[in-house]
Amino acid sequence: MNHRYREFELSPELTRLFQVFVLLGGMVFVLGLFQAPQRTWASLLLVSLFAMGTGVAALLFIAFGYVTGATWNVALRRVPEAMTVLIPTGAIGLFAVFFAQPSLYSWTQAAHAGAAASWFKHLWLNWPFFLARSLVYVLLWSAFAVAIVRNSRKQDQDHSVEHTRRNARLSAVFLAVFGITFFLAYSDWVMSLEPEWYSTIFGIYSFAGLFSGGIAALIVFAVALEKLGPLEDVLNADHLHDLGKMLFAFCTFWAYIWFSQYMLIWYTNFPEESFYYVERLRAEWMPLFILNFFLNWALPFLALLPRATKRTPGLLVKVAIVVLLGRWLDLYLMINPTFMGRRPAFGAWEFGLMLGAVGVCSLVFFRALRRAPVVPVGDPRLAESLQHHQ
Repeated sequence: MNHRYREFELSPELTRLFQVFVLLGGMVFVLGLFQAPQRTWASLLLVSLFAMGTGVAALLFIAFGYVTGATWNVALRRVPEAMTVLIPTGAIGLFAVFFAQPSLYSWTQAAHAGAAASWFKHLWLNWPFFLARSLVYVLLWSAFAVAIVRNSRKQDQDHSVEHTRRNARLSAVFLAVFGITFFLAYSDWVMSLEPEWYSTIFGIYSFAGLFSGGIAALIVFAVALEKLGPLEDVLNADHLHDLGKMLFAFCTFWAYIWFSQYMLIWYTNFPEESFYYVERLRAEWMPLFILNFFLNWALPFLALLPRATKRTPGLLVKVAIVVLLGRWLDLYLMINPTFMGRRPAFGAWEFGLMLGAVGVCSLVFFRALRRAPVVPVGDPRLAESLQHHQ
């Protein structure tokens, strides 16, 4: 395989830009600890979940490719492989919140401990048990990511198809483990921010948003690498078309689950469920509630209907950025009404940490990308992937 696949290096200009983002984010975080600690820690929780979710979504993309025997995505696989480093990156911020600001979770406070709740909820919402479970979730996801990526990179050396078979088996096990651990993780990390509220489909709702956001991030990184050179003559219009179809499908799936959760809670009108939406449908929050639906589904749906959008890099990236903004807003609406009360706020503490997260995620992604050829040169299916639909 052409040696040029090993020659990618992020330009000094882009490196400095991302470093400036990190510096600004760090300064805002430190200042926010004194000026607005609760908003700052809530923002760190948000961006940490965003980063980790993007990494997990990338691992899901890889696993789906292996278990289905798909070949079209082989040439692009190093992009989601590099994105998996966002799992431990996000975990660092997540555990910083857990250890430094556990009071974000009201059930950790003594005043809440005596509130009426089922015996199981009292048993489950136990802080040491919570931390132990969280560590297990992250370690399991990270272990699968390391094992699958290692096998893929070993294949560059010996070109053995056995690595593909091994990763197919690992991917099948990961999907089963993910199906259980992800529901528990987001019930712990997000739903328990309001421990009186529950939704039986919150896990699948969170998965839909996580995966659509992950596909959007994959599109942005892949097109950027095509423009920067490493994926030039690798990423073609048919690859983009398939990525665009996946984004279209999962944005629509997100909208279906979004409506299902809202409709069922509205229809039954149980107070222990409906208060969640009552808070988010107040006059000040309602514009964001509606905007969330438009960013995550309506706009991407209409934009991706034409075939040309899915095959035009610039247009597809714009749609992907809209979906990423929608993913951020979706998490914002899950987390912040708990702390902000009647009136939403967006300022330096939110924007600064979001900018810092972009810088950190970009730097760790491009650093991970340098550890192997930018295409899996040893995969026997690579030639077929490079000729996808051509």
